[in-house]
Amino acid sequence: MSPYTLDDAPVVFVQRSSHEVMQYIKRAPYTDISQAVDFINMNFEQFQNDQSITWALRYEDGGELLGSICLWQFSEDRKTAEVGYDLRHELHGKGLMSEAMKAVIDYAFNVLKLNQIEAFTSFKNKSSIALLERFNFELNETRKDDGNEDNLIFELKANF
Repeated sequence: MSPYTLDDAPVVFVQRSSHEVMQYIKRAPYTDISQAVDFINMNFEQFQNDQSITWALRYEDGGELLGSICLWQFSEDRKTAEVGYDLRHELHGKGLMSEAMKAVIDYAFNVLKLNQIEAFTSFKNKSSIALLERFNFELNETRKDDGNEDNLIFELKANF
């Protein structure tokens, strides 16, 4: 895992304009590569301002972008953050996001010392739900995402 670079803009654009990738996200698909450049720059700025951490996922040889995973929406006390992720559609089901999720959970709890990680995902996104359940995220049935009625909210609490 590594940060984005501006060289990733073409793949970010393909990802964020893809119906398969965006079908569960309430955000308009990208229509111009400049949006991908802006997104990469925003991620860099948010990292510099301690607002989010985004990792670009690549094979070990450091080649082309495969997807991303991030911690963002940190609580004011910096004890809770939301995890978000995406992966090129043709790479779904190959265990790549599981590997990334494992690393991010370890980083969140053991380096950042978070107490909880949250994940918001559409009830229609069975793959995402399965990923979260594989890592023992629990559905919080009492919480609702005011911005997206399709979302379920999962939580994973630290074990320390």
